[in-house]
Amino acid sequence: MKIIFLTQYFPPEVGAPQNRLFATAQALSAHGAEITVLTAMPNYPEMRVHDGYRGRWKVSEEREGLRVIRSWIFVSKGRGIIARLMNYFSFVLSSLVIGLFNLKKSDVLFVESPPLFLGITAMWLAWAKGAKLVFNVSDLWPESAVQLGLVKNPLMIRLSTWLEMRCYRKAALITGQTQGIVADIHKRCPDKRVVWIPNGVDFSAMEEFMRGPADRSPLEKVGIGSGCLTFAYAGIIGHAQGLDVILRAASLLSDANAGFLLIGAGPELERLKAVALEWKLTNVFFIDKMPRKELISLLRSVDGVVVPLKKNDLFKGAIPSKIFEALALSKPVLLGVEGEAKQLFIDDGQAGLAFAPEDAEDLARQVRRYLDDPSLLAVHGNNGLRYAKTKFDREVISTRLWNELNALFPQRQLKS
Repeated sequence: MKIIFLTQYFPPEVGAPQNRLFATAQALSAHGAEITVLTAMPNYPEMRVHDGYRGRWKVSEEREGLRVIRSWIFVSKGRGIIARLMNYFSFVLSSLVIGLFNLKKSDVLFVESPPLFLGITAMWLAWAKGAKLVFNVSDLWPESAVQLGLVKNPLMIRLSTWLEMRCYRKAALITGQTQGIVADIHKRCPDKRVVWIPNGVDFSAMEEFMRGPADRSPLEKVGIGSGCLTFAYAGIIGHAQGLDVILRAASLLSDANAGFLLIGAGPELERLKAVALEWKLTNVFFIDKMPRKELISLLRSVDGVVVPLKKNDLFKGAIPSKIFEALALSKPVLLGVEGEAKQLFIDDGQAGLAFAPEDAEDLARQVRRYLDDPSLLAVHGNNGLRYAKTKFDREVISTRLWNELNALFPQRQLKS
């Protein structure tokens, strides 16, 4: 089976979509698929094209057995709607041109949304290359963009909604990252096959990072004492995460032997550092983003992981990918996300404690529960690992996707 992956985000960029798509492509390749990835010049999250790619229209390379074709993209550090649209549509156009002239006939074109506008390229390339369109939705657009205040123009909202529905109608298969996304699309498109393909844990890959016993030396290097109960946030330091809740909780825990690590980069980093300095917080530590192997080593040394999002009905259907890494490392989760994530990982999986989004007092209260009963850390950590192996093994999930793709071709037998 020949599969084209079309995505704006891909390694060497770091981030949840990049890691998930790379792992999915590798898993399908292991099933026997011939994968070609069409993606943008790496630039996220710094919004600066990486060295070696800057100023180039097209780059062809191989990344761990995958053929990768990269096309030019306009990049700006501006946060306005014009800069965002130029970023999205520059890749829509460049990927269409480069895809038309460099991609071969294929069986499937698998496109990642958002950005929704990439669906324009996907529909044209699927037609030109004779491929069935598989539309993978990791976030509902334009709904999420509207609720986050990124898109306010009524005409833009109507056009985006029209494009969204056209992409769904043209797709041979729609896949959604959460059950909420799947239910929403199925309600609007009852005649379409919509399948839940969640993120998950690549346990075989994790073994590489899990050799040797875990120790607290990585924490000691940043000044965290051996007796300090430490929770880490690792990911984009952005607006949607509502990371102020961690700083406010840290202030409430100034009398306790507990602290927080914030690991990563993003638009909110400098402001949060300034707030921590102004409040004289000695139990909050900021660490720059780091290679994955170093990050795993650091996360192995902490006592738990904190996963917050802002209080917004939109996020009730969100499942932050950093949860899966915590489960794989047997780390309990302090989860500040309502809805599907809480039901799965706290109510069903018993993998940690929940706190109300943006409620610092509740977060501090849950930390004190672990301080009062440290045995809960191991109980919730072990529960999480067991739950991930049962429900979110990426090998099982990728096999499900492979079977769905094969079902698109009932007239011929495609080898696995």
